[in-house]
Amino acid sequence: MARKEDRLMISEEVAELLGVNDSRVRQLARAGTLKGTKIGRDWTFKLADVKAYLARRRPRGRPRKVPKAQG
Repeated sequence: MARKEDRLMISEEVAELLGVNDSRVRQLARAGTLKGTKIGRDWTFKLADVKAYLARRRPRGRPRKVPKAQG
């Protein structure tokens, strides 16, 4: 029985999960930022690799202001 983490995903599925478009997913894969395998013209990704990318991805937008300590 295959593990859930070994599940293969296509770039459209990854794009939906990451909240980006399909073109951005392919760009990340070509750059090696997101681990994937190119089969012909299509890219496939393991769910475990997508989760690893999400864990190390920097948050988007401006950093939140942290109030200075009073004292």
